[in-house]
Amino acid sequence: MKRLQLPLSLDERAQLHAGEMILLSGTLYTARDAAHKRLNELLDQGKELPLPLKDETIYYVGPTPAPDGHIYGSAGPTTSMRMDAYAPRLYDLGLAATIGKGYRTQPVTDACIRNQAVYFVAIGGAGALLGKCVTKVEPVAFEDLGAEAITKLEVKDFPVTVAIDTKGNNVYQR
Repeated sequence: MKRLQLPLSLDERAQLHAGEMILLSGTLYTARDAAHKRLNELLDQGKELPLPLKDETIYYVGPTPAPDGHIYGSAGPTTSMRMDAYAPRLYDLGLAATIGKGYRTQPVTDACIRNQAVYFVAIGGAGALLGKCVTKVEPVAFEDLGAEAITKLEVKDFPVTVAIDTKGNNVYQR
């Protein structure tokens, strides 16, 4: 299993292959459908986004409240296809990777190829274990959205599998 430090460089992304298992450490951002809709509304209005996109990773997660003594609650992935109307635009603005669960539409695969970006999947049903990989949490934007707010996470050895690589190879189309 390969270990990588976030943010991912273009060279690192180019060396990833669909089906490869990775342990990610470093910074990633959380955002789900409501946050994606707001990000796109800001872009439509010509406003600045509340998070950087260049070479960054967004995790599609809706965490549960953190239990006593824990930094973060259960952190299972959300169905990625719900973000597919918005994701290509964010990839085109420099987003390096997304993490979620399930297959993606062709426009997302095309955006991964066009931008040399990747789509990772995390294990659905393992949210409690994934939450233990979070070492730091910082609110970023849209706190009124509750669990769908954008947060900045520091993670250590966060397990993912490359589902779509920079060449468009896709584990769901084998």
